[in-house]
Amino acid sequence: QVQLVESGGGSVQPGGSLRPSCGASGNIFSISTMGWYRRAPGKQRELVATISGSSTNYADSVKGRFTISRDYAKNTVYLQMNSLKPEDTAVYYCYVRAFVSREAVGDYWGQGTQVTVSS
Repeated sequence: QVQLVESGGGSVQPGGSLRPSCGASGNIFSISTMGWYRRAPGKQRELVATISGSSTNYADSVKGRFTISRDYAKNTVYLQMNSLKPEDTAVYYCYVRAFVSREAVGDYWGQGTQVTVSS
């Protein structure tokens, strides 16, 4: 089993910054993809950003403001969020696609961390 522990959410004013992180631990053979999704009140969960190898992918709404990065040695993913807007308010979920053996792969989710942008 793979466990994800998130930290770094919080409340900021518009224009502020946050840098949540997510560490993966447990029976990990390798990790192919790490990323972040979010769910705003009354909306469906949506992709924010993913990183796989050296390739990154961002939602159009966060391009130029958010940067995803990964520490391979620590199995940790970070999301640098700058120029935050009230519409970024949501619960942010860490996502990992991990192999627990050479053949067995699964998708794992963190517990979620609240990000609130308000004046």
